[in-house]
Amino acid sequence: MTDTGRGTTSSTVQPGHSAGSTPAKSGHSAGSTPAPAPRRRPKDRKAQILTAAAEAFSARGYHAVGIDDIAATLDISGPALYRHFPTKYALFVHTVMGLSGTLLSATDLDADAEDPREQLDAVMTAIIDTTIDNRRTGGLYRWEGRYLAPADRLALRRSVTVLNQRVRTPLMYVRPELSEADASTIAAAAISVVASITAHRSVLSVKQIESLLLSTVRSVLAVDLPELTDDQPSVITVGGYGSKREELLHEAIRLFYRHGYHSVSIEDIGAAAGINASSVYRYFASKSDLLAAAFQRASDGLTVALDEAFAQSTTTEDAIETLVDLYLELSFERSELMAVYFAEIGNLPKEQRSALRNLQRLNIEKWAQLLSEARPDLAAVQARFLVHAALGLVFDMGRLVHFDLSPGPAGRVRQLMLTTLLGQ
Repeated sequence: MTDTGRGTTSSTVQPGHSAGSTPAKSGHSAGSTPAPAPRRRPKDRKAQILTAAAEAFSARGYHAVGIDDIAATLDISGPALYRHFPTKYALFVHTVMGLSGTLLSATDLDADAEDPREQLDAVMTAIIDTTIDNRRTGGLYRWEGRYLAPADRLALRRSVTVLNQRVRTPLMYVRPELSEADASTIAAAAISVVASITAHRSVLSVKQIESLLLSTVRSVLAVDLPELTDDQPSVITVGGYGSKREELLHEAIRLFYRHGYHSVSIEDIGAAAGINASSVYRYFASKSDLLAAAFQRASDGLTVALDEAFAQSTTTEDAIETLVDLYLELSFERSELMAVYFAEIGNLPKEQRSALRNLQRLNIEKWAQLLSEARPDLAAVQARFLVHAALGLVFDMGRLVHFDLSPGPAGRVRQLMLTTLLGQ
């Protein structure tokens, strides 16, 4: 996970002395040992706190981080932090809204200064540069916003809407054939591609990241979306669970998705599955074991999808298309699990979290290897960036189409994924 920095220490007074007093003699003549200069509180203490908090919340999640954890990274006490923010929630709101506000400030450009194509490039470049500058914390508003109070969540959604509009407006001038809804969809996809860098730590130089993202979003902004049809929304039915263990996994994910991991108890999960809490422990040692088992199931599904893609395809391009189809279907069918994974993985014990991330990295590496074969112009690390972007698109765009697997909505997400990966 991300490392947090350490800041300047707060001002203190030596024990037993008032500020400015002369130290008592201690075997030395007066004036032979000068008193240490008092440490001053830095003027940017509040900004330091916000940065440390954003990094901690991004790395470990809102509930897993305490005020003392944040204070410790700055060598100050909890009470000293409370002088700036009265509660952890107040600090959380400032970090989430501050990040979205930074994006809005960066994209508040003079619309009359350039032609629409240049304006569109300028807005996307501003989003890219701001996201790179805030890479360690920039994903906070994407995954942790669920813990905001309703009024604050609405304010965040309004910020996201304004950001989308700043991309959509010049895009509609560049591509007048687009409807407002289609332009909004494409704008959301372009923003998602950029935001994907906050979800991983693959290393490229700032210039290389900027160049790769700008090239990719230009392809996405030029995409021709498949026409929507009058197909009825697909209904994903869940068959019999087969065992009580499977039912517990299903109910746990459903409850984690609706209420958040920390708001759900073993008693809640047992009741949803029709058993008492003590019976749950026959199948899982703890709530975190339930979470780990669900994530392991998802990881296994991705591994199977990779194997099937290779088995069913004769060319690299076919394998990528097959893999995209399988991943899209799997993710939409398990949309609640996808949401819980992104929001709650920080709640796993460290060893389980590390093991799961290792499996995830292995799957990403397989995707990237396949993409590198299809696009020899890409270095391996560039391929990893694009794979992360494509996989993030599935969740971000899936939410917009309500994870509807019918041909129209799912076909659009598919095309956006392929464009992100292949640049076509």
